[in-house]
Amino acid sequence: MTSIRTQRRGPMSAGPLFTLNPVYAGCLTALAFSTNVMAQQAQSVTVTGIRAAIESAISVKKNASSIVESISAEDIGKMPDATVAESISRLPGVTLQRDATGRGKNVSVRGMSADFNGATLNGREMASTGDSRGVEFDQFPAELLGSITIHKTPTAALVGQGLAATIDMRTIKPLDFRKRTLAANVRTVRTGVSSGAVEGDGDRQSFSYIDQFADRTIGVAFGFAKSNETGAALSNGGGNAWGRWERSLLDGAAKVIAPAGFGEDVIQNTLKREGAMAMFQFKPNKDFETTLDVFKSKGSFASKKTGIEGAISCQVTGNDADTCNNFPYDPLTSIVAGAPKTVTTVGGKVYLEAGTVNGVKGVVRNHLEAGADKLDAWGWNTKFKALGWDLSTDLAQSKVKRESDRFETTAGVPGRSAVGNVGTASWIGFKPGSPVFESALTLAGVDYASRSAVKLTDVNGWSGGETFPQAGYNAHPTVTDKINTGRLSGRKDFSLGLLVGAEAGLNFTERNKVRIAPEGVLRILPGTDPYGAATVPGTATTLLPTLGISVVSFDPRGTVGTIFQRVDKIDKDILNKDWSVTEKVTTGYLRGDIDGKLLGLPVSGNLGLQLVHTNQSSSGFNVDGAKCNDAVSCAAGGVYVISSAGASYVDANPSLNLNFDLGADQALRLGLAKVMARPNMNDMRSSLTYTIGNTGVVGSAGNPKLEPFRALSVDVSYEKYFGNKGYISAAGFYKKLDSYILNSIIGNYDFSRFLAPGSTVNPIGILTMPANGSGGNISGIELSVNVPFNLLTPALNGFGIMASTAINDSSVRLPVSGFKVADLDGINIPMPGLSKSVTNVRVYYENHGMQVSLGARTRADFLGEISNFQDERSLSFIRGSTEVDLQLGYEFQSGYLKGLGVLFQGTNLTNAVFERYRDVPANSLGKIKYGKSYLFGLSYKY
Repeated sequence: MTSIRTQRRGPMSAGPLFTLNPVYAGCLTALAFSTNVMAQQAQSVTVTGIRAAIESAISVKKNASSIVESISAEDIGKMPDATVAESISRLPGVTLQRDATGRGKNVSVRGMSADFNGATLNGREMASTGDSRGVEFDQFPAELLGSITIHKTPTAALVGQGLAATIDMRTIKPLDFRKRTLAANVRTVRTGVSSGAVEGDGDRQSFSYIDQFADRTIGVAFGFAKSNETGAALSNGGGNAWGRWERSLLDGAAKVIAPAGFGEDVIQNTLKREGAMAMFQFKPNKDFETTLDVFKSKGSFASKKTGIEGAISCQVTGNDADTCNNFPYDPLTSIVAGAPKTVTTVGGKVYLEAGTVNGVKGVVRNHLEAGADKLDAWGWNTKFKALGWDLSTDLAQSKVKRESDRFETTAGVPGRSAVGNVGTASWIGFKPGSPVFESALTLAGVDYASRSAVKLTDVNGWSGGETFPQAGYNAHPTVTDKINTGRLSGRKDFSLGLLVGAEAGLNFTERNKVRIAPEGVLRILPGTDPYGAATVPGTATTLLPTLGISVVSFDPRGTVGTIFQRVDKIDKDILNKDWSVTEKVTTGYLRGDIDGKLLGLPVSGNLGLQLVHTNQSSSGFNVDGAKCNDAVSCAAGGVYVISSAGASYVDANPSLNLNFDLGADQALRLGLAKVMARPNMNDMRSSLTYTIGNTGVVGSAGNPKLEPFRALSVDVSYEKYFGNKGYISAAGFYKKLDSYILNSIIGNYDFSRFLAPGSTVNPIGILTMPANGSGGNISGIELSVNVPFNLLTPALNGFGIMASTAINDSSVRLPVSGFKVADLDGINIPMPGLSKSVTNVRVYYENHGMQVSLGARTRADFLGEISNFQDERSLSFIRGSTEVDLQLGYEFQSGYLKGLGVLFQGTNLTNAVFERYRDVPANSLGKIKYGKSYLFGLSYKY
């Protein structure tokens, strides 16, 4: 069982229990009248597994000097979930956003997006692989961690803190264990069950070794974890951008409105990860301790998207001509005479609710984003006493590298429609505002699974011409991030009124993050085919379940040089993706520890101040977009130059945490603080591009002078404990956002320094760039209960409940123009990541080696983050859902099998779906049914 070291806090007195009755847990009325004797009897029992983890986490929360939430390993090497993100989403006020495949992705705390969280490993800031600062928690195998603590209120000594919260992951310390410990886990996973798709599978293994030597003065710990997963082949239900539009067709002499097109994709992910940790701990006496820890993680990933899309071209000219995309290769679509059809009139427009059209050419897509990442982190911490001070030094480094290879390929009937074959499309159920995937659509006339009919080519004549067409795209973005830190601190006990000690420290961080993204078009190698077509390699096909057809499928890796020629591409948008950001941050802090009496009540806590000096710089490109349109023009001199800029500023962040002991194991906590979160590093790029149009100069840029998001935070929490066995709490928070970063439109911007000398163009134009603006507020209430039922009656020994609900609200309304958005209507949007309500309930039983746990998580609708195949992040409304999970386990308590455990887990048993919508839930943009997951595992501990 993991032992957790805690911060100093005044003792709580014993006495009669206090009555609290949250709406959601009526059983607590009875618990409030149970006796202290029961709690004391329960404390005398040695527990492991779920209850041991709960008690360890409660101990951290109870004895912390600030408001925190904590989760601990159920036993060494066995966190309750596969990923860190899944684990912490169980905690009050914490939510998880899943991606379209159902995998836990971003963590939101108190209704704020992941970028507002600080993330540390053993108290040290971690590098990240994305454009933002948000840490990819998948890089930290849960089996290698001993505990995770979420700091909801900061102390002055907490460096690398976030505006919403600071998530601190901790590896185990070997000298905290009483003896040598060995643990191993083997697990197999089945995903996508009941999704209607081809199911996925995977496996996980982990091993941990902990030992102590030299009369327990030396401790060592090693851990290794490995996972391999092939996800289910999930359909997006046919939804993509084509289905958002409408087309005008002629039905005789009348004009009717038809779907713009069709599409469906099947997405399948593969993930591999290996992680390792090691710790050496030397503590010859109580006055000296040195620890060296190393954490490594490397992984590979691939996301394969196979599907089809196509346009239904216009026939109408005149006022509708600007909406018609009659590509050179495309025929004009016409309604098939005599085919069944249904029309309906809405708002004066006639809609072809059901019908059949000809002249349809589908584009088969085989897209792939694959790559690898690597994390290396180490830290060396030494604690010693000198001249009456407790001193500490800490040196650390965290670095990551992520390389991706993104392919987009197109295949279909080559050549113009007069030469190649075309097909038909039939549908029913089309209506205003309804994308095609909500209708039944059938394609006929072309066998898209036949390699003789379907070739790699530019199906619709989008780029490159007939003899040398663009049949795909390839990008190779690379992100590197490196953080070096050094810290010196000292603490001394004394007595000065309420102050019983103080800690002073200095922390220096140097961070450098670089992103480069070489890109190019894929053209079919020149040959004899007049339409630049090539045979699709392999024999594989993929079934698209919604459309009911199969299409050719292949892995595009290795095709450059054999099928495709990559032609490097440079333009203003690509150059804008290349940047570097350097930060040098010096943090000095002073924290005073409080212990005494205030307002007649025992009180503990801390009072402190952080002074944070930031020196930041960035480099990027200033691009003349009017001249830099392709590789040839961008290669000419004078169209872009390297630009560097930066800023320097100081933040003063005071903090106060007061913990009043109300007696009877009750506490009232108060937290006041100034908090901050640094900008997205992509927004800090020193780059600018502009074009010269009819209205003058128009440009867009990053902002290397951006300062942080800043807020004033107020927290109040009432907590009633039952020893270390359970607690109930009611908490409220309020954050006044003094500064919020979003894209701003700057009028009358002077572009003179970017224009060529002697230019006659009016230099005054419009520039869009990220800027610090005024904020708003966010507030919330959190109710939690975590109690074993034996506090009510011994007959319920082994049963317990963990439940929480959070209700959040915000006055923040942000302009759509300030963000990259996907399918959002209107002028303003709510705060990204904010769900109005979040609920977690977990009922468990554990006794005599048996473990049973049933949990449910519910999250209301929210504005979430999605990504696309252009390496871009954007926002979209995501419908809330409820997920139910079940965990069954048994560990042998005696005999030859003692220490052997069997585990079964089922997740998403309610078959919740991933669904996006446009502006209101009725305007669905598609559902992905990612199905249930089942895990079976064996574990052994000695």
